[in-house]
Amino acid sequence: MKGRHRPAGSSGGALKLGAAAVAVLVVLAGSWYAFNKYSKPACGNAAKLSIGATADISPALKLQAAEWSEQAKDNGNCVDIEVFDEDPADVAAALAGKADKSLTGVGQANGKTRIPDVWVADSSLWLQRIRAVNPDSVKAGAHSIALSPVVLAMPEPAATKFGWPQKNITYADLIASVATNQGTKIGITEPSRDATGLAGLLTLASVAKQAGGGNATQATQVATTALRALAAGRSSVRSDLIQKFPRGSDQQAISTSLTVAPLSEQAIIQYNGQQPPVRLAAIYAEPAAPPLDYPYVVLSADKASMADELLKSLQTQDFRDKLGAVGLRGADGAPGKGFQTPANAPGALAAAAPQLPDAVTVETLLQQWQAITLPARMLAVLDVSGSMLEPVPTAGNATRMQVTLEAARKGMALFDDSWSLGVWTFSTLLDGQKDYKQLVPIGPLVSQRAQLLQALGTVQPKRNGDTGLYDTILAAYKAVQNGYESGRVNSIIVMTDGENDDPAGGLKLEELIAQLKAAADPAKPIQIILIGIGDKVGEAAMRQITDAVGGGTFVAPDPSKIGDIFLQAISLRGQLAQKK
Repeated sequence: MKGRHRPAGSSGGALKLGAAAVAVLVVLAGSWYAFNKYSKPACGNAAKLSIGATADISPALKLQAAEWSEQAKDNGNCVDIEVFDEDPADVAAALAGKADKSLTGVGQANGKTRIPDVWVADSSLWLQRIRAVNPDSVKAGAHSIALSPVVLAMPEPAATKFGWPQKNITYADLIASVATNQGTKIGITEPSRDATGLAGLLTLASVAKQAGGGNATQATQVATTALRALAAGRSSVRSDLIQKFPRGSDQQAISTSLTVAPLSEQAIIQYNGQQPPVRLAAIYAEPAAPPLDYPYVVLSADKASMADELLKSLQTQDFRDKLGAVGLRGADGAPGKGFQTPANAPGALAAAAPQLPDAVTVETLLQQWQAITLPARMLAVLDVSGSMLEPVPTAGNATRMQVTLEAARKGMALFDDSWSLGVWTFSTLLDGQKDYKQLVPIGPLVSQRAQLLQALGTVQPKRNGDTGLYDTILAAYKAVQNGYESGRVNSIIVMTDGENDDPAGGLKLEELIAQLKAAADPAKPIQIILIGIGDKVGEAAMRQITDAVGGGTFVAPDPSKIGDIFLQAISLRGQLAQKK
C-alpha cells in the first residue's frame, strides 16, 4: 500500500503564507494603531479641562495648552483643553456667591460666569478676598505662573519733571505733588474690581497714612486727600483709564490729561508698542506695590491630576518665552525671549514680591473707597437718649455719644462734595410732641459741610430721655422720600443704643412695618440702615424692619467699634440696594 505523501514544497509554502499573513496582520495592526492614535474619532472621549484666565495671560496660555495637548496625544493621551477669557471679578463673585456671600464693590455674580476647572486670575489678592468670605472656595497652595509688577505710569514729559529716569521716584513724592500741585492729575482703575487698581490703592493709602508723621489727624487728612484725588480720576475699566493719557504731544494735551496712574508693566509695554504720540514711562516706585502674580488655581478636584501635569509645562523656558511675547515676565521675575524691557526697568525682579496685606486691611480700605465713591443722599439720625451717656471702657471711658459723634465726623470726612447729607437727633419729646429734631436739613455737602460739623459739636444726650425709635424711623423715611433724588443711593442711617421705648405710646413694630410698606414707592427706593450700639439693642426687631423694606442691620456690641461698623454699613449701600 502506497503511503500518502504531502505535495512537495507544501510545508514551505504554508509557512510562507503564514508569515505573509502575520506580516499583513502586523502592518494592518500597525496601521490601525496609528489610525486609532492620531485620528480625530479616537479623541472623541478625550479628557476635558477648562481654564478660565484673565485676558492678560490667556494668549500665552492658549498656545502652551495647545502644544501640551499635542504632546499628550503623541503619548496616547487625548486631552481637550479649553482656555477662555474670564474677568477675575466675575469669577470671584461667582465663587463667593456659592456661600451666599459677596465681595465689597463687586456684588453678586452676573449669572453668565463660568466657573472653570482651573482659574488663572491676575493677582493673589482675589484669592485672599474670596477666602475671607468663603474659606472653602479656594484651596491654599496656588502656584504663580507669571509676573508683572504694578508700577506708576506717567507720560514721559511729566515723568522727567519728577526727575525720571535719573531719580528714584517714590509714592511719597506722588502724594506730595497731589497735595501741593493741582496740575497733578492722578487716576486709577476701579480697585474693587481691578487688581492693578487695588494694588496701587493699597500702596498709596499706606504711604499716605505714614505721611502724618505720627499725627493721627494729619495722617487721616493726607489719606483722605489722596483717596479723593484717586476717586476723581477713577475709571471703571483699564482701557478707559489709558485713554485719559495724552493723545497728542502738544503742551495743551499734556497739561489737561492724566498725569499718573498705577498700571501693570505689561499694560505699559503694550501701550508703547502701539507707537503713541506720547510714550508712557514705567516708574518702579518705592515702596513696591503688590505685583500681578497670576496664581494657577485648581477648582475641580477630579481634574487635579491633569491640571498638575499641565502646570509642569507652565514652569518651562518655553512658556516663559511665550509670556515675554505678550509683555509678561516668568513667575520668578526674569523675562523670556521677546520681552520688551521698559526704560529704566530692572532686568529681573525678585520672585518674593511684597507680601500681601491682611484681608482685614484690604476690606477696610475698600469699604472706605466705596464710602467715598458711591453717590449718596443720606439722612443721619442719632440717638440722644439718656443711655448714650454711659461710658465705654474700651474707648477710655468716653461716652457712647462721644464715640458715636466721632464716628460720624470721620465718616463725613470721607464723603466728597458730591454727597448730600442731613442730621437729625431723636429721643422722646425733643421738639414739642415729636421724638425727633432736625439739626440740619439734607443738602449738598459742598455748601453745608461746616454747618454739619458745627451741629454735631452741639449734640448732647437728653439725660432722662427715652428711645422713640419707631416714630422717628417713619418720619425720617418720609422726609428722605419727599426729596428723593434719582441716580443716588437715598438712605437713612439710624444709630441707636436701645430698643424702642416711648412712654407716650407711639407706633408698635407691626404698625411701623405696615406704614413703611404702604409708603414705599418702587420707583423711589429708600434704604434703612440701622446700627445698634452696645449689647442692649433690639436687634431682632431692627432686622424685621430692614428685611421688610430694604436696607441692613448692623450691631457693634462693643461701642468703641462703632466707627468700623458705620464704615461697613455705608460702604454696603449699593449691595443692600441690589439685594432688595
